[in-house]
Amino acid sequence: MKIIFWVAIFFIFYTYIGYGLLLYLLLIFKRIFLKKPVKEFLSYTPTVTIVVAAYNEAYIIEEKILNTLALNYPSDCIEYIFITDGSTDETSSIVAKYPNIKGMHQTQRNGKIAAVHRAMKEVKSDIVIFTDANTMVNKEAIINICRHYIDPTVGAIAGEKRVQIESQSDATAGEGFYWKYESKLKQWDSELYSVVGAAGELFSIRSSLYQPVEPDTILDDFMISMNIAVKGYRIVYEPSAFATETASANTNEELKRKIRIAAGGIQSTIRLWPLFIPFKNPILTFEFISHRVLRWVVTPYLMIGALILNVLLVKQTGIISIYGLMLLGQSSIFLAAIFGWILEKQKLKVKVFFIPYYFCLMNYAVIAGTYRYFFTKQSVLWEKAKRKEAAKL
Repeated sequence: MKIIFWVAIFFIFYTYIGYGLLLYLLLIFKRIFLKKPVKEFLSYTPTVTIVVAAYNEAYIIEEKILNTLALNYPSDCIEYIFITDGSTDETSSIVAKYPNIKGMHQTQRNGKIAAVHRAMKEVKSDIVIFTDANTMVNKEAIINICRHYIDPTVGAIAGEKRVQIESQSDATAGEGFYWKYESKLKQWDSELYSVVGAAGELFSIRSSLYQPVEPDTILDDFMISMNIAVKGYRIVYEPSAFATETASANTNEELKRKIRIAAGGIQSTIRLWPLFIPFKNPILTFEFISHRVLRWVVTPYLMIGALILNVLLVKQTGIISIYGLMLLGQSSIFLAAIFGWILEKQKLKVKVFFIPYYFCLMNYAVIAGTYRYFFTKQSVLWEKAKRKEAAKL
């Protein structure tokens, strides 16, 4: 029982802290012993198509259009496709007001991935950039993305997601903290070899490498990028290309989003089974298991098991022992999470409690998402999580 307990504690620590520390150490050795990578060229401007899939986004689509058209890139090298399948509001008519944007619309709603497949049939450019309709992209994003494609081993680019947190914060403040930590891990993953997947807020691929994913795919952006990585190409992380969105409107909305992502994580893990065979690309396998599989499949259950085993070991050894100290530590985290939940209901700003609350929320979402994937019908149609209104400048 003691061995099982310490193995569980090791993997919990490794998943959330140890992997980052190990990555950092590996990068120190890589920087010392290996030559510096080839510099990217800011003057490299391949042809680009920006693809935006929008469903009932009338409240923000014009702001998105203006943001997209203002991006810094040679006008003769860029095209725009906005696809609004299934939208029942004014989204498609707003897009139609802009003649330099190719609008695509059909009344039937088949999900984002079906819309992306339709749009990709119209893409003729070297590079395609995907970005969500409710995110705003920095002006130099395309330049910063495309410079990496001078390297033929690069097949995709993952931009950075930034979450705008209000000064009057609630438990979703943990979302911003989480993405800052995630961004650092992605930066290190990329420097070691490759990012493990990209997020739909902003990512790019070589058009020639696009491979349609199954129509029931939940995390289509992740799978599109990972299919390219499985082929042997690298996914580079570029923090200087970023998309900004507001935090979830409240904890319930954030939980809804996380449960769906967790269900998609289980599906992606199953479909990417070749990555568990390390002979072809051992570094990508190492990153995939360490950064994704442990979080999506293993660690949340180890947390429950470690707590139960800890209680049993304290009964055996007494409270004045290392196991008593470990139980105190575990209990403190869960108690802080409970305080975070209580304070969130009162809309009080105490981030020291919000972070453990968000941490526990994420792990609960994994368990709920696993149950949803295996025991309920998971639709590919996103039930959009409500977001806070953007701060007025």
